[in-house]
Amino acid sequence: MNIPMYIGLAVTAHNASEVCEARFSNVSITGTVSEQWKDQDIAILSNAPQPMYVAVGNPTGEPAVVYHEDPGATVIPTWTEWIIPLQDFTNQGIDLTEVDNIAIGIGTKGDSTTPGGSGTMYFDDIRLFLPPEPESEPAL
Repeated sequence: MNIPMYIGLAVTAHNASEVCEARFSNVSITGTVSEQWKDQDIAILSNAPQPMYVAVGNPTGEPAVVYHEDPGATVIPTWTEWIIPLQDFTNQGIDLTEVDNIAIGIGTKGDSTTPGGSGTMYFDDIRLFLPPEPESEPAL
């Protein structure tokens, strides 16, 4: 297999309102492994809450950054939809017709001096929607 290769064990309750726990034992990896085994609970209250952000950038200038309204977004225990109005980026000077990078981050953007944690987050259905057209007045 090609490097890097990630190996993981996961569990789900298949119910967004329930917390599920599993204990794995006698797990081993054979062959040459360069890093130690790591584990991290996701969305469990024992995790340290951290803000989450989306940064959108243009070829020139600083990216626009929008933080999740919940500063502890990393410990929300259920799937959560996060809708960011595009105006939040344009208000910071981003021309949405020239976006060349998008980043999703955890913590404070640009703060690489704070030691980080570990874990996994899943993102799906990342989409861009134009705002709905205003309804026109009926002709008289």
